[in-house]
Amino acid sequence: MLINHERIHLKQQQELLIFPFYILYIAEWLLRTVLYLDSYRAYQNISFEREAYANEEDKEYLARRKSFGFLDYLTR
Repeated sequence: MLINHERIHLKQQQELLIFPFYILYIAEWLLRTVLYLDSYRAYQNISFEREAYANEEDKEYLARRKSFGFLDYLTR
């Protein structure tokens, strides 16, 4: 479960060329922290984390995942 979660993050990082991934991750966390006034809730709602948590038990997810799949979790 944890390994698949991290594999999803690796794919996200690969798509965004690593450095922009971290910039977007931190920016989204900061924005959501201000919106929710709760840093842990903000973390739980980062689109990258939402995608990884939602699919961490699905071992076939990465094989069928569309590019930039985390964008589907940005507004959910």
